[in-house]
Amino acid sequence: MASLPDPSINLLTRDARSDWVRLRTLLVLRWLAILGQTVTVVIVSLYLGLRVELGLCFLAIGASVISNLIAMTIFPENQRLSDRDAMLTLLFDLTQLSFLLFLTGGLHNPFALLILAPVTISATALTLRSTLFLGGVAIVMISLLAYFYIPLRSPEGIILELPALFVLGFWLAIVIGIIFLSAYARRVTRETHSMSQALLATQMALAREQKLTDLGGVVAAAAHELGTPLATIKLVSTELAEELSDRPELREDAILIRDQADRCRDILRSMGQVGKDDLHMRSAPLGAVVREAAEPHEDRGIAIHYDFEAEADAPSGQPIIRRKPEIIHGLRNLVQNAVDFADGQVWIEGQWGDGLISLKMTDDGDGFPSDLLGRLGDPFLRRRSRPAIDPRPGYEGMGLGLFIAKTLLERSGATVEFLNASDPFLSVEDKGEKRGAIVRVTWPHEAIGLLADEASAPLGENQPISV
Repeated sequence: MASLPDPSINLLTRDARSDWVRLRTLLVLRWLAILGQTVTVVIVSLYLGLRVELGLCFLAIGASVISNLIAMTIFPENQRLSDRDAMLTLLFDLTQLSFLLFLTGGLHNPFALLILAPVTISATALTLRSTLFLGGVAIVMISLLAYFYIPLRSPEGIILELPALFVLGFWLAIVIGIIFLSAYARRVTRETHSMSQALLATQMALAREQKLTDLGGVVAAAAHELGTPLATIKLVSTELAEELSDRPELREDAILIRDQADRCRDILRSMGQVGKDDLHMRSAPLGAVVREAAEPHEDRGIAIHYDFEAEADAPSGQPIIRRKPEIIHGLRNLVQNAVDFADGQVWIEGQWGDGLISLKMTDDGDGFPSDLLGRLGDPFLRRRSRPAIDPRPGYEGMGLGLFIAKTLLERSGATVEFLNASDPFLSVEDKGEKRGAIVRVTWPHEAIGLLADEASAPLGENQPISV
């Protein structure tokens, strides 16, 4: 059976630039660009009197407005973009800006410098491949704009153009700016992230060392307490073996006792030196992992109900999943949040089938605040105004618990959704028993589940923990 990967290593080797950019950030930047483009076109046309294609210019600006409205309608506010989605979003902005420059003089327009913005954003947040692609597209666009454009005209009809040498210098400056700023921004970002990862690795190493130190202390105490009894057993068994030389059947038993005492001493010594990695703790049934995560919150006065069942045409037995620390800690934070705001009951339901493993947590509280529902999962999240009657007057949350839970579970391959079970405007009687918040966590089976041959294969001997 192949050994399972160390979850802590996955936290460090995971692509650092995956899902960095929030859609909301790019939408806000696009709104600012739309405002700036609109104001510039209006000033140039109405106050400076330059002749520009107003209809086409506002068509280009309107395309950005429509794309923003569609994105705000379809996706939640805290949606994080994959590398591909963020690259396509920036490619749209780059194309829209290039078309607008085409309508307003090409490289003879001083605002052509803004074509650096999408490439610089890509260098700080996206992968090298996406940055190279956007940089190449930007250079091609700026090169085409040097030859193909609708010239700017003064009110008298005079074409406003720079000398050819200045256009060449402007083109060269923009190309160098694209290359230099992208490389500079990417280098600084990589160094910052490398330092962050190094600190994380240090903290993990210290935490592991602390656990091993604690284990060594426990084993040392056990060895100290058991040292005298084991020495006595060995001494007495050795004397018995010498005295029973004429009775071989009893002498063998005495020698066996002495040998087992030596074995106990060796076991304690090996545990004190390095400890052992228990392979039985690397995987467990879905229900066992969920109950382990919820166990610290079962005695807080809130009833937690468990229900695990297979979907139609799925195996009835619970799937065996990898017992990853990020899964347990993430689920524990979600259970804590549900218990904190439940009136008296929390339901945890698990299902599996069609290649998916899902959990749904529901409580009978008031549910998530409607004004924060789209932003749940962001850190340092506070309500703009507190309700007149606060169900938890001593509770001051910053959203870190849900942020940590969502981040850890997504690193394990899960998709996390935050919902409300009922309409907040309904009465308590109309809402029903399961009326509060819902958190749905879904994994592809291959992300955390063991295959049938892996689950049934022998685990083998425990291996020493590497430190």
